[in-house]
Amino acid sequence: MDTEQFLQLLHQDGFPEPVEVQQPVNGYLNDHEHPFEVRALVIQGGITIITNGQSKAYKVGDIFQLSFKQPHAESYGPEGVTYLASRKQ
Repeated sequence: MDTEQFLQLLHQDGFPEPVEVQQPVNGYLNDHEHPFEVRALVIQGGITIITNGQSKAYKVGDIFQLSFKQPHAESYGPEGVTYLASRKQ
């Protein structure tokens, strides 16, 4: 998916404008949760998200979504990752 399509999808589903997030090369965040729902589009690099013991990798053009307070861990590839993230309360 490209950025314009992603922005249209966010608007359609009632998500606010996204912010750009950058995470470091080969970085990692242990289990945590957010007090909001998130939908994000990977625009550079890659991210792996682990939820309920399941690991899923996302690359450029992929969208990932996490529910309100969904426990998860994250790791970032050799390029790190940059994504557009929209947070819905």
